[in-house]
Amino acid sequence: MYDKRDQRPLMKHLKRALLMVLTLMVILICAGYYMLGYALRPADLEARSRNLRRTMDTLLVRYPEMGPWLDSLSQVQALQETWMTNDRGENLHALYVKAAEPTDRTAVIVHGYTDNALYVMMLGYLYNHLMGYNILLPDLHAHGMSEGGEIQMGWLDRLDVMQWMVYADELFGRPYGGSRMVLHGVSMGAATTMMVSGEVNHGIHQMPFVKCFVEDCGYTSVWDEFRGELKEQFGLPAFPLLHVTSLLCQLEYGWNFREASALKQVSQCTLPMLFIHGDKDDFVPTAMVYPLYEAKPEPKALWIAPGSAHAVAYKDHKKAYTAQVKAFVEKYIPKP
Repeated sequence: MYDKRDQRPLMKHLKRALLMVLTLMVILICAGYYMLGYALRPADLEARSRNLRRTMDTLLVRYPEMGPWLDSLSQVQALQETWMTNDRGENLHALYVKAAEPTDRTAVIVHGYTDNALYVMMLGYLYNHLMGYNILLPDLHAHGMSEGGEIQMGWLDRLDVMQWMVYADELFGRPYGGSRMVLHGVSMGAATTMMVSGEVNHGIHQMPFVKCFVEDCGYTSVWDEFRGELKEQFGLPAFPLLHVTSLLCQLEYGWNFREASALKQVSQCTLPMLFIHGDKDDFVPTAMVYPLYEAKPEPKALWIAPGSAHAVAYKDHKKAYTAQVKAFVEKYIPKP
């Protein structure tokens, strides 16, 4: 006769296995939430991004030649700030400077991870002071003076930046019936630029005023960047923690790491793009620029800055960087 007591050892093993699975799931979810906060709500975000005095001091130490230009802007109140409300009801902030001589040529310049608009004012100097452009520099979501609680790694930022581009066209282009615009981004701002590039010349986001893009050390995708950082900083493989964290990002913020792909977006871009990357970059590895460049249809150009680490190509090679940008951009946005 069958004895139900024979099932007891099996049931014990099943209960233990189930308990282990549940424990592992709880640990993974907790670790995933930790990683999500670590990446998108870093502890130094407030101190680094919203401390404008610290930013200005750092900027002038790194780029002392900008001091007289910034002083001159201050004297005539040429450095202005503005606000807009995005489609999600958040108030976003930007800085802008009109060109000394009226022009329809405009540069929208996008900063990097945990930075703010002032951090890329050296590129404002390049475009406004050296090239005679109008400039607009947004504070991305949760950065600088813009609202928001978490970093969006360029993916949802692309929608805000497109809204800023329309704003810039209205601000600077009205006397001319429209502006001629370049979008230039550094690091996460470069990824944002590439993510924008796949939207502006097809579908619902027609922006005929956009003429070209410049990306400086952007990553192929958020997935690839976080996978590299997970291995570099924690010695962990992507599976299963990155998969869980990406799923939690989808649940919490409405997007996931795989869809946030600059690689996919540039493959859809038919407008000109200049790719810049330092050959000593180990934060966004130099190797990332080559598949991005290959995926982008013509026209395109690539400049590898010798000896430069992450996001310092302009600092290391001011003359060469300026020459590269000027030659590329003015090919597609010539002087009137």
